[in-house]
Amino acid sequence: GKRKIHYLFEDGKEMAEEYDIKTGQLMSRKWREKNTLGGTGKWQVEVGEPTSPLLGTLESELITESSSNPIFMRKDTLSSFQWRIRNLPYPKEVYSVSVEEEQRCCVVRTTNKKYYKKFSIPDLDRYHLPLDSAALSFTHANNTLIITYQKPKEILAAEEQLQKELKKIKAANSGDGDCKTQ
Repeated sequence: GKRKIHYLFEDGKEMAEEYDIKTGQLMSRKWREKNTLGGTGKWQVEVGEPTSPLLGTLESELITESSSNPIFMRKDTLSSFQWRIRNLPYPKEVYSVSVEEEQRCCVVRTTNKKYYKKFSIPDLDRYHLPLDSAALSFTHANNTLIITYQKPKEILAAEEQLQKELKKIKAANSGDGDCKTQ
C-alpha cells in the first residue's frame, strides 16, 4: 500500500519518501547526508512518525526518556502541513501558536510555561515563500495539540506536478514479491 521514492542529490544528500498508493498522500520523508568522514549519517525524519528509541542500540536501552514526555511529529494532509504534539494534557485555552516572521518559524507556548517549542516549515524555506499567520490554526483533543498550516497554492501546484511525474515512474522491483531461491 506504499510507494517508496529514493532521491540522491549532487551535494551528497539523500531523501526517502513514502506515499500512500491509493490517496497519493505523503506518509514519511527522511533526509540523510554524509558525515565528516564521508560515511552515511543517520536518517532525520521530517514528515511521519519519529524513529522509536526502543529499536535503537544497546546504549539507548540503558537510559530512556519518559513515555509521558511530549512527542512532536509532522503528518501532512493533501491541503495542509500538520504537526501533532502528543502528551499535552492542558486545555486548549492554555496554548498559543504564532508565527515568527523574522526567524521563519512557528512557536507554541503555554500560559502556564510548561511547554515551549519552535519549529520551521522546511517546505516553505525550499520554495522561498513567506510565512502567513492567517494560514496557521490549532486544536486540542485527546491530550494532543494539532497545529495546521494551509499549504500555499505554489506548493499545492508543485505537489500536483510531482504526483503526475511519480505516476510515470515504473517501480524498481515491480514484481509480485515472491522470493526466488537457488
